[in-house]
Amino acid sequence: MLKNMEGKRVPDAVFKTRQGAERREFTSAEIFNGKTVVVFSLPGAFTPTCSSAHVPRYNDLVPAFRQQGVDEVICVSVNDAFVMDAWRAEQSAGNIRFLPDGSGHFTRGMGMLVDRDDLGFGQRSWRYSMLVRDGLIEKMFIEPEEAGDPFHVSDADTMLRYLAPDIEAPLEVALMTRPGCGHCERAKKQLAEHGIEYAELQLQKQFLHKALRAMSGSDTFPQVFINGVSIGGADELEKWFDDRAAA
Repeated sequence: MLKNMEGKRVPDAVFKTRQGAERREFTSAEIFNGKTVVVFSLPGAFTPTCSSAHVPRYNDLVPAFRQQGVDEVICVSVNDAFVMDAWRAEQSAGNIRFLPDGSGHFTRGMGMLVDRDDLGFGQRSWRYSMLVRDGLIEKMFIEPEEAGDPFHVSDADTMLRYLAPDIEAPLEVALMTRPGCGHCERAKKQLAEHGIEYAELQLQKQFLHKALRAMSGSDTFPQVFINGVSIGGADELEKWFDDRAAA
């Protein structure tokens, strides 16, 4: 039976990390005291759900967490410092602090150390997230004890909704662009002026128009997608902003 530690202090542990070529040790007190911290813990670096969903979404929502008074978002895994450092680089997750719990001392203290011999992992962390204020655990979202690797409640959006139930999630925006496109630059400028982050997909010449038509049904650049909906080009984006302001 997994333990819910709400109302208790985080366990004392020493995290042996790497920062560049240097080894650094941090205690639980150094990490949590006097801060508001969101922690999410997962079975292992480079594993599918952890890499494709858990880490990327937390990394995307760090600005929204900061607006709610969160000082830091931390990923904990029972992996060594070398593995966690390599994973952080591979994920390009610069908004998150990766803490290796190589010996599992912190995870054991949390009551979340489990045997994953079925996967050949040995002892690893169960998947969970928590909100910690000045070292005191306020809220935990623990995945249900079921077969496989459940991922239902420890996600970034669930934690953000706990902190701010009425918050509007940040927009998911992507632009399909081509090199030297003036209208593409205009669309990017509009998004920057409104403080909206976006992903840019710059199409290479050999795939240019075929890919654009297949994904957007259009031949013109840029093509803007917001929350999975095709908006159109720079003119349509400007109208989208005008309509949003008038609503």
